[in-house]
Amino acid sequence: MSAQRQQAGFSLIEVMCAILIMGVALVALTRGMTTALGSTKDSEVQTTVVELAAGQMETLRASGVLTDETTEGDFGDRFPKYKWEQTVSPGEVDGLHQVDVLVEDSKSGALLYKLTTLLFDMDYPSSTASDAKQKRRDLDKAKKRNRRGQ
Repeated sequence: MSAQRQQAGFSLIEVMCAILIMGVALVALTRGMTTALGSTKDSEVQTTVVELAAGQMETLRASGVLTDETTEGDFGDRFPKYKWEQTVSPGEVDGLHQVDVLVEDSKSGALLYKLTTLLFDMDYPSSTASDAKQKRRDLDKAKKRNRRGQ
């Protein structure tokens, strides 16, 4: 009769070992899921700031007027968490400008991304007085546009 009793079920030690193994596996699984979700969010933020910096660079390129100055703004209501700072400085060649676009966290001011490129001023040099006057008007319009953050 004692032989039948030993084979009837699990011992307390076996049950405790099974629970311990499942607990360790569950903690590891939870940790892995948390890490994966955090990485996904970081990737989303990085993709967003890269696209915002590239968009700001293309806005400057499309304006057609490059002025050596630093301007800043935000990305409006669609991206309230981010702001930009753009620096245009003269390059080593006449008519060539180095452009740096920084995307920062609007609350902490932490730098999230920096995009740097060289752009050539297509109107360099102005050949006539009327071209110079038009360039000055375009420059004033571009400054106003950059101050508004568009």
